[in-house]
Amino acid sequence: MDIKAVHQFLSKESYWAKGIPLETVKTALQNSFCVGLFKDEKQIGFARLVTDYATFGYLADVYVLSEYRGKELSKMIMKYIMDLDFVQGLRRTLLATLDAHSLYRQFGFESPENPERLMEIKRNNLYKDV
Repeated sequence: MDIKAVHQFLSKESYWAKGIPLETVKTALQNSFCVGLFKDEKQIGFARLVTDYATFGYLADVYVLSEYRGKELSKMIMKYIMDLDFVQGLRRTLLATLDAHSLYRQFGFESPENPERLMEIKRNNLYKDV
């Protein structure tokens, strides 16, 4: 992965990780299953799955650079991830999205069956002072 390119997108262009420090991105990538999409050695897309490789996964940081959108590249990334043998065996895979519900529904994601069972600790503006 081109960690600097991933950091550039996440810290400057994403709505979910704006301002994230480079060291945090490095640690996140080192501890996740990562997929990169490249054109002529330039990283143009990315996704990572935080997982134990046996029962659970959390899909995060999925993106395709704006100039490459509309070419079904995000579907290509998602298909690759969802077709992996270990992913097929996960008991639960979660994600959070503001605006890509239609993409993820194509791969079987839906609203939680029992949302009242899910809880979270959410720290807004965590990277604001960085």
